[in-house]
Amino acid sequence: MAKEHDYTCTIEWTGNRGEGTKTYKGYDRTWDIATPGKPVIHCSNDPLLGGDPGLPNPEDLLISALSACHMLWYLHLASREKIVVQAYSDTPLGTGETEPSGAGRFLRAVLRPHIVLADIADRDRADAIHHEIHQYCFIARSVNFPVTYEASYSAA
Repeated sequence: MAKEHDYTCTIEWTGNRGEGTKTYKGYDRTWDIATPGKPVIHCSNDPLLGGDPGLPNPEDLLISALSACHMLWYLHLASREKIVVQAYSDTPLGTGETEPSGAGRFLRAVLRPHIVLADIADRDRADAIHHEIHQYCFIARSVNFPVTYEASYSAA
């Protein structure tokens, strides 16, 4: 039987310039994410929607959560298979669309990890692990768009 577990944080809007949302351009699209016992993350809206391009936005956070979940499961499964990973980096690409009404959504995501293996002879076995991750990754199992991967490998 599956066990439930909870996650929580506090989202606090920080963009009130003094008059709240009196006018559309009179407030900032910024907020803080506070998770108990962890550093605060300062965020903003997507720059396409008036946000600060120097701060993470919800779309950044979603694609990074997806990539991080995949990476953590990859490392776990590689370790279980006795495949030694020396380094792992990813440059994921999420593709979204915005309708004329302003409604948006992700259409797909491509994870593009580069993995450094202690023994490049393990490459085929290492690559096969990506196909297992969708069975476990909490984030990938929760999104309603396709997630694919294009991994590359090198030797340590």
